Amino acid sequence: MGTTDIRCDTDLDDRPVRSGHGAGPVRSGHGDGDGRLNQLVHSPLSWALAGLAGVGLVSGLTATGPGPVPLLGGVVAMGVYWLVMRRLARRATPEIARRGAGRRVLLGGAIGLGFVAAATALIAAFGGYSFSWAHHAVLPTLASVLALQAGAAVTEELMFRGVALQAIEQRWGSRVAVVATALFFGAAHLANPGATLWSGLAIAIEAGVMLGAAFLWRRSIWLVVGVHFAWNTVEQLLGVPVSGHAADARLLTVHTSGSHLLTGGGFGLEASVVPVVISLLLAVPMFAAARRRGNVVPARRANRRNR
Repeated sequence: MGTTDIRCDTDLDDRPVRSGHGAGPVRSGHGDGDGRLNQLVHSPLSWALAGLAGVGLVSGLTATGPGPVPLLGGVVAMGVYWLVMRRLARRATPEIARRGAGRRVLLGGAIGLGFVAAATALIAAFGGYSFSWAHHAVLPTLASVLALQAGAAVTEELMFRGVALQAIEQRWGSRVAVVATALFFGAAHLANPGATLWSGLAIAIEAGVMLGAAFLWRRSIWLVVGVHFAWNTVEQLLGVPVSGHAADARLLTVHTSGSHLLTGGGFGLEASVVPVVISLLLAVPMFAAARRRGNVVPARRANRRNR
């Protein structure tokens, strides 16, 4: 397994630095059997399964906890991810580098805020949404929502963009990885309240494709965490169901009218056609920018490096 030549935007001055996403061929001095075992243990399939299981376990134990528990779960999940990548994938982790992390979270947050604000404003302009004050205490509501959505954003992005996308990318390239993780993301939401095949496809495009393109653009987990966090936080504070989950903690209450194709119905904003279109308008230039930066791994190169 060789080193994939991609660019990771981790320097504060935005000069891309190169970083390997392959582990290199595994060799052992203890015989071919040991060598093959080591190759299996450190293969993308093995470290992907370990990463998904580890981060998923942390998420399952902390996602609905009280107070700051979801946020603390996100911190623990980041440590699990680092351990899996360093010990099993045997690669550096520039995508979670602390240098410049705050700036990338803010950039992602601005994208996520703009995305939700534009979609909500358009739906409201067409008569689909109206809002009223929920009469909830502001500070406790904010604290609850921020902790919950921060934890969810970190754990979901580590699983989908950090682990799954990069593991698939090593075998079949970036395009297949984005499509596969998008479909996986959509399928994972089919069990949510109010979900339909359309809502699954819609969220696969909005979150899977757009966030996949955002990750390739900057090769930063912090960026996609920022997008994901702002998106879900603003939705919940507006009282809009987040992927089918209507939260009690909110500042506003949404009132819907008209076609479910416009409003998203009980599933919420993600099942509306409006954010689907906006997400594609955002994803296309981000993917183009990723190609210009050399961050898109072609399938041919991925296949050669894994022979």
